Amino acid sequence: MEPMTPAANADARPRVAVLFGGRSSEHSVSCVTAAGVLEAIDHSKYDVVPIGIARNGQWTLVSADPAQWSLRAATLPEVEPGEESVVLSTRGSSRELVSHAPGGLPRTLGRIDVVLPLLHGPFGEDGTLQGLLEMADIRYVGAGVLASAVGMDKHYMKVVFEAAGLSVGPYEVITDRQWNRDSEACLARAAGLQFPVFVKPARAGSSMGITRVTSEAGLREAIEAARQHDPKVVVEAGINGREIEVAVLQGRGNDDPRTSQPGEVAVRDGGHEWYDFEAKYVDGAAADLSCPADLPDDVTSRVRELAAVAFDAVGAEGLSRVDFFYTPDGELVINEINTMPGFTPISMYPQMWAKSGLPYTELIDELITLALERRTGLR
Repeated sequence: MEPMTPAANADARPRVAVLFGGRSSEHSVSCVTAAGVLEAIDHSKYDVVPIGIARNGQWTLVSADPAQWSLRAATLPEVEPGEESVVLSTRGSSRELVSHAPGGLPRTLGRIDVVLPLLHGPFGEDGTLQGLLEMADIRYVGAGVLASAVGMDKHYMKVVFEAAGLSVGPYEVITDRQWNRDSEACLARAAGLQFPVFVKPARAGSSMGITRVTSEAGLREAIEAARQHDPKVVVEAGINGREIEVAVLQGRGNDDPRTSQPGEVAVRDGGHEWYDFEAKYVDGAAADLSCPADLPDDVTSRVRELAAVAFDAVGAEGLSRVDFFYTPDGELVINEINTMPGFTPISMYPQMWAKSGLPYTELIDELITLALERRTGLR
C-alpha cells in the first residue's frame, strides 16, 4: 500500500497525526503499538494522518494499513526512510504539516489538531518529542516534558516515588563515568544487593537490555549488555511478590486520575523465566492477565490509590501504567510507571481498561479528547 497523502482542505473532523517508529531500540515495538491504534481508532470521527519516524530520524508519510506495522513471524516492522520528509510548520495560529523532497517545492498537507505520539524509549517517550511539540504549540496525547523524562529514567523515577512516600525496592545506579573510572567498585555495590537482581538500562523500556542475574559472576556481562542500550544502568534487587499493574487515565478538568481494576501478570511455565520482551510482544501465550486481580478488597483499593499517587507524583497527563509488587507480608512496592504503555493487542494497559468497562476504541477517543481539551504552554 502506498503512503497516504491526506487532503489539505478543511475537514470538520479533528486531524490526528499518529506518530510512531523513532530512533530508539524500541522502534519496532512502537510500530506494533501503532498497528493496534490504527486498527481501533474511529476513522469516521478523526482524520488520521500516520507519520513514521525512521531510525535515522526522518519523518515521513506512511501507510495507514495496520497490517504493515503488525508483528510478523519472520520480521519486525520498521519505518523506512522516504523520498519526502514531513515537518511541522507554525504560521501564526495555524499548525500545519509540510512535505518536501530534495530539489522540490514544499507542499502543505493541511492543519494538524493533535498529535498521538506512540513512541517508546529515548527520543520519543523521554520528553524530547514532547519538548518539540510544546515549542510548536501543538496539543498532544500523554505526559509532558518533565513527567516523560522522569518516567523514562528509572533512577530519578525512584527518587520522585520515594519523595512521595511510595515504597521502593533496593537498587544501585551505575553511571557511565563511574563504570569507566572503577568498574570493580560498581560491581561490588551491585553485588551488595540480594540476588537475584535485575540489571536494566536506566532509560529504556519494553524489557530491552534487561538481564536477570542470579550470582555475582553474571553481573559484568549483564551490565555491559544494558550499556548497549544506555550508558546509565540501574541494578534492582529482585522482589518476592506478585506483579500487579494498574492503568491510570487522567481525569476530566480538575477531577482526580481514574484507575482501572488492578491486573496481575503471570508468566506461564515454559520458555520465559520472567516477563521479558518475547512474553510481552511476541508470544501471546506466554503470560496470563487476571483482571481484576484476586486481591483482598482493601489491597485493591490501596493499589489503585497508590497508582494515582504515582501518576500525580511525576506530573503525568493522559495515561500511564503503574506496576507494583505485592509481597507475601502484604506490602505494595512500586516497580515503575510507564507514561506511554504499549497498545499492542496483548498489551496490559488497554486490556485492563477493557475489563474495567472502557473498550479500546473508546479509550483512544478519551485520550484524544483529553489532549484536545487541555491548553498548550505551561499547565
